[in-house]
Amino acid sequence: MTLIEKIQSKKASIGIIGLGYVGLPLVIEFCKEGFNVTGFDIDPEKIQMLKAGKSYLKHIDASRIVQCSAMFQPTTDYSKLSDMDCIIICVPTPLNQYREPDLSYVFNTTRTIARYLRKGQLIVLESTTYPGTTDEDMKAILEESGLKAGVDFYLAYSPEREDPNNKDFSVRNIPKVVGGYTKDCLESAVALYSQIVERTVPVSSTKVAEATKLLENIYRAVNIALVNELKILFDKMGIDTFEVIDAAKTKPFGFHAFYPGPGLGGHCIPIDPFYLTWKAREYDFHTKFIELAGEINTSMPYYVVQKTIEALNEKDKSINRAKILILGLAYKKGVNDTRESPSLKIMELLNHRGAEVDYNDPYIPKPPKMRKYKLDKTSVPLTSETLGKYDCVVIVTDHPDYDPEFILENSKLVIDTRNFIKAPHTDKVKKA
Repeated sequence: MTLIEKIQSKKASIGIIGLGYVGLPLVIEFCKEGFNVTGFDIDPEKIQMLKAGKSYLKHIDASRIVQCSAMFQPTTDYSKLSDMDCIIICVPTPLNQYREPDLSYVFNTTRTIARYLRKGQLIVLESTTYPGTTDEDMKAILEESGLKAGVDFYLAYSPEREDPNNKDFSVRNIPKVVGGYTKDCLESAVALYSQIVERTVPVSSTKVAEATKLLENIYRAVNIALVNELKILFDKMGIDTFEVIDAAKTKPFGFHAFYPGPGLGGHCIPIDPFYLTWKAREYDFHTKFIELAGEINTSMPYYVVQKTIEALNEKDKSINRAKILILGLAYKKGVNDTRESPSLKIMELLNHRGAEVDYNDPYIPKPPKMRKYKLDKTSVPLTSETLGKYDCVVIVTDHPDYDPEFILENSKLVIDTRNFIKAPHTDKVKKA
C-alpha cells in the first residue's frame, strides 16, 4: 500500500511534534477524521495534562481533548517517530538577542527525526522560516541517515496560519498552502492535508510556500507600522486616528483597515519579517522597508510609556513610585498567549522608571515561563477598590471580559492603547 493510499484509507499514523498553538489544533482535526495521532513534546507537564484530558490553551476547550482520547497518544518518547507514516513539525522559530533567526528547535527536531527516519515517511515543516530551510537545511540533515529526499522519503513545507481565538477561521476552513521538494512529495502532502482542510493550495516548491508565509506577515507588519506612525503624528495634530481609519474604510475599494496599538505581539508579526531580512543578506540585499516597519513597531511600547509619563505629569504625579495597573498580559484579546506581548516590554520600561507595576489578566493568573522576561507577579483582582488604588490604568489588551464603563468609572487615569473606551473623552482618558 502506498503512502497516499494509507492516508486516504485513514490507516496512516500521524506524528505531530510540538503541541502548542499550531500542533494541538492539528491533533484535534486529524483525530476527528479518524486518524491515530501521536503527539510529541519535550514538556512533560503538557503531556500529563493532555493524558488527563485537560487543555492548557484558553481557546481550546478541554472537551475537545477528551473527544480525541481514543485516537490520541501524547508522549515525550521520540523513539516512536519510527512508527509514524507522516510527521509534522510545529516547533518555535524565535529570534535571538541579535534579532537573527533561531532555528535550533527546527534543526534539533530534524536531527531527532533523522535518527528514526525510515523509507516511505512524509516529513512536513509548518514552523515559519526563511526560504531554503526545508529543501536545503532540513534535507541535508535528514539525508545524513543515508536516505534520499524524494526517493526514499517525502519532504514538504506547509506554513501554519493559526489565529488563536478567531471565531470565523480555524484549521478546517483556512486554505492550506503546500510546497513539496518533488512532485511526489507535493502529492503526498496535499493528500495528507486534504483530509482535514476544505482547500489545499499547491505551489511549485517549498521555497515558494516558505516565502508565502513571510509575505502574509510582512504585509501586516508594514501596514500596522504605517498606522502606528500616523497615530503618533495625528496625536500631535489633535486628530483621532481611529476616527480617521473608520472614515477611510468606508471606501469600497483600494483600502484595507489596519489599526494601531501598543506594539506587536504573538509569534508571527513581530518575528517573521526578520527571517526574510536575515536571509536577504545572503543575496547582498538590504530590506529597508521591512526593517523600517520593524523599528516603528518595536518603538510603540516606548511611545505608550512616554504618553503615560506625560499624562501623570498633567496630574502633578511623577512616574517614580507611581502605582500603575496594566490591563492585559496576553498579546491579543481572548487568549492566554503572552508570546512577544507588548505588555511585557511596557511593564519592564515602567519598572525601570521607578513605577510600581501590577497587572490584571482574566486568562493569565500567573505568568508562564518565558525566554526573555521573568515576571514574579500574579494577576490582581479587577474590582472598584483595586482600580481606585492605582494612579494610572493602562489598557494594553482589550479582553472581552473587561467593561469599559466600569474601568472608566473607577479609575483615576486611563491610558487607552486600543480605543477600548468609546465614551466621550475626558481628562481622565488619554489615547496612546
